Amino acid sequence: MRDCIFCKIISGELPSAKVYENDAVVAFLDIHPVRPGHTLVVPKIHCENLMDCNPEALSAMMEAAQKVARAVVSGTGAEGFNLGVNNGAAAGQVIFHLHLHIIPRSRGDGLALWGQTEYKEGEMVALAEKIKTSL
Repeated sequence: MRDCIFCKIISGELPSAKVYENDAVVAFLDIHPVRPGHTLVVPKIHCENLMDCNPEALSAMMEAAQKVARAVVSGTGAEGFNLGVNNGAAAGQVIFHLHLHIIPRSRGDGLALWGQTEYKEGEMVALAEKIKTSL
């Protein structure tokens, strides 16, 4: 896609700090990291999000994410990592080219995940049925 920042990085039009590349994906450091070592894994084909990307590209991304996450943890000295995808603007997606975030983590690093809630009686079962019906 012509004006996609990640497509321009993949084609070499824009610079990046690449850490991994194969025929299907490229991984590079995020220019606005949540933590040092925050890495993005991006398919070379343009797909906007998780739901419109083909299964082969998704599989290649996960295989690369496993390899790259090991290197991120080792290279940064992290104790773990978060693997995430923001799918759609409401979920915080800013670049509309599918990408996985690998964010190195250490105990006490100050990052918090989202708050949690509880279902009311019967609500969980009803919602599970709606989701199953949508499959």
